[in-house]
Amino acid sequence: MTQEKRFDYIVVGAGSAGCVLANRLTEDEQVSVLLLETGGSDKSIFIQMPTALSIPMNTKKYNWQFESEPEPHLNNRRMHCPRGKVLGGSSSINGMVYVRGHAKDFDEWQSYGAEEWDYAHCLPYFKKAETWAFKADTYRGDQGPLAVNNGNQMQNPLYRAFIDAGEQAGYMRTEDYNGKQQEGFGPMHMTVNNGVRWSTANAYLKPAMSRPNLTVVTHALVEKVLLEGKTAVGIQYRHDGQVKMSLVNKEVILSAGPVGSPHLLQLSGIGPKSVLEKAGIAVQHELPGVGENLQDHLEFYFQFKCKKPVTLNGKLDLWNKFLIGARWFFLKDGLGATNHFESCGFIRSKPGVEWPDLQYHFLPAAMSYDGNTAFSGHGFQVHIGHNKPKSRGSVRVKSADPAESPEIRFNYLQHEVDREGFRDCVRLTREIINQPAFDEYRDGEIQPGEDVVTDAQIDDFISNNVESAYHPSCSCKMGTDDMAVVDPQTRVHGIAQLRVVDSSIFPTITNGNLNAPTIMVAERAADLIRGRQMLEPIDAEVGMDADWETKQRTNEPKKIPGE
Repeated sequence: MTQEKRFDYIVVGAGSAGCVLANRLTEDEQVSVLLLETGGSDKSIFIQMPTALSIPMNTKKYNWQFESEPEPHLNNRRMHCPRGKVLGGSSSINGMVYVRGHAKDFDEWQSYGAEEWDYAHCLPYFKKAETWAFKADTYRGDQGPLAVNNGNQMQNPLYRAFIDAGEQAGYMRTEDYNGKQQEGFGPMHMTVNNGVRWSTANAYLKPAMSRPNLTVVTHALVEKVLLEGKTAVGIQYRHDGQVKMSLVNKEVILSAGPVGSPHLLQLSGIGPKSVLEKAGIAVQHELPGVGENLQDHLEFYFQFKCKKPVTLNGKLDLWNKFLIGARWFFLKDGLGATNHFESCGFIRSKPGVEWPDLQYHFLPAAMSYDGNTAFSGHGFQVHIGHNKPKSRGSVRVKSADPAESPEIRFNYLQHEVDREGFRDCVRLTREIINQPAFDEYRDGEIQPGEDVVTDAQIDDFISNNVESAYHPSCSCKMGTDDMAVVDPQTRVHGIAQLRVVDSSIFPTITNGNLNAPTIMVAERAADLIRGRQMLEPIDAEVGMDADWETKQRTNEPKKIPGE
């Protein structure tokens, strides 16, 4: 084993959180940081061009390509679980959708023992992270590394039709779901800067790469955390065919994600005793919550034929793809400069649900998320999912071999509340799309199909067609109970000089895509690690429906002809 130089901090994983930490920790010139990443460079047109998002998401070079165990409530299907393996991590292969989550999500975190992780304490760090394309205010920032905007400003008429239909169905309109009011229909936000994917590699890591106190090592497979008793002293990793170790003066920080971080803890002998013994790993520190509490979002595509040739289905031939790519290459604008999710909605599934639990991404095309299949004519679709699942899964090490993927089991739709949520998804979405705003476009349902109406029919469709929204989280949850893995300072319970900072430490999954809250967590953790004065909490008003206990929406929907 080769011993490398010592560093003050070692950060494992150059992803959504790790790149933030690498930047913020090395702002102090007296601090040295080693950043280890298993993947390599993000210098690929398919990563940097927003419209090409499906390519890196399905390319082994950039993606761990994990699969779940057979999911019993999804007809034993193995579910694709992509995780970034490249500089920028999952922020380099994701859909670039920017959703902070609802304010109440973070108040919920605090109620589960994550002290001072309520909305008032998190909001200043959301603001610190971003440069919002429009006017900064109490809720939005304009000095941060992360560019956030609306892409092509909803030039396709179908985007606005979707927002209008939501309002006609009785729901609120929101101009900024990341601001005062999440609930409602409005424009969607993305992390794109001047037409380029604005991953954390672009936003945070590259500006810090010239600092002499930052060392970045790519193609490094981390094997375990090195322990002396109950203290983390370094990292063992494989690089260039050699096993190496680097030691720390201050701390080891795992930012390997909701699969990688619990797996590394378990490989290091930190985790549930029964799991470690089954894998043949000596128990160094029993911590039963490591790898448990795994949560994810599911979604499916509601697809409709379109009467007018205004959809992206008319742009999927090779010639149009070439023109879109060429325009992006030279000008960084046009259809190549957007993820195409430019309008959205957040609603409550039923009366008595306090804040939104259903999320919509609207797409002016009828095609699979991975881009492999598309409707032959013109069509559009809306991605819909139940975002506050009750089902819980796990990430568990299989053996002491760090190259062997862990056992991932989500237990999707295990809980009846989750199955009810998807029945609501089907019925409420049909009502929205059948509003007058879509009359000039809507031309029949492609999927699920108009004959899918009963609970049993909906359940059958969902179990066969629902897909992961690629938001695994919560597998090293933050808190103070017996199943918590890290404390509210992000320190691993019972082990000195070891932290976890990524989406695995969420106590519960937020209502939305996870890149934004992951970056916020890393921004806030950086101040905790550095011992800096924390940003002052912001007591901001949160827009809520006053009648949430008795009403599912604000107004009565417009009457649909024929009903």
